[in-house]
Amino acid sequence: MSDVPMGIVVAANPRVPQVQLAWTELESVLRDTAGLEILAVDEGDLEYSSINAEMVVVIGGDGAILRTCRNMGQLQLPILGVNMGRLGFLADLSPAEFLQALPQILARQYRILQCLMFECALTPANGPRQVMLGLNEVVVSAASAMRIIDVHLAIDGEEVTVYSCDGVIVSTPVGSTAHSLSAGGPILRQDLQAFVITPICPHTLTMRPLVDSADCRYTLRVPNIPDGVNLIVDGQLKLPLSSGDMIDIRRAGVQMRVVKVPGSSYYTTLHRKLSWGGQPNYRLK
Repeated sequence: MSDVPMGIVVAANPRVPQVQLAWTELESVLRDTAGLEILAVDEGDLEYSSINAEMVVVIGGDGAILRTCRNMGQLQLPILGVNMGRLGFLADLSPAEFLQALPQILARQYRILQCLMFECALTPANGPRQVMLGLNEVVVSAASAMRIIDVHLAIDGEEVTVYSCDGVIVSTPVGSTAHSLSAGGPILRQDLQAFVITPICPHTLTMRPLVDSADCRYTLRVPNIPDGVNLIVDGQLKLPLSSGDMIDIRRAGVQMRVVKVPGSSYYTTLHRKLSWGGQPNYRLK
């Protein structure tokens, strides 16, 4: 174990009872652990630029990790997720597993996985341009409009297709196990450098998910937008769209950094979270 204490930030949402219960139980253990220093507790409004921490321990689900990544902005500290949500593809350690792995963490016996993040720029037909940082996906959704929309896709300025659909998802590999997966998109390994474009309920059956390079720029337009169409970033930021608005998605200048302890792997997580149990048992009792 290193002689230098490990400085960490703990992110724990005070408005979520199960998160606060877990943090109460973990706090006494962590504060009494030699070689560990809690530099700050992030309750949603922490300014990360002034903190020199080795990692951020996020207690909650994947949504809490998405918010923490966005809060950190251009200073992406390594994140270790302690899962209090449901699936938890990013927050893949239970509180008990976290405490069990603590000696290895303090000994710096872990690896850091670099994951693609994106910048989504909304250029309205009328109004100022907005740029948002995200980790999972950008969705143009017609759910509230209750009608099919025509979404134009261009890649690096080249017109590719027009989706007649309920919406379009542009997802990172991390987001490939989220909304894109439920819409029929493929699963990508988290450290790949690519985007997935997945139409939601396309009217034409030949419209399939598309995987392309993270070095490309993806532009979405909906020339004729009915009321109720929204731009949704990471399932947390929701902006109404109007006819003539343009959405550009490209690789961000930073990457999300995930702490992986020994014994943790992406395929183990998929096997456990998605119940990949091999062949079904057809034996009759």
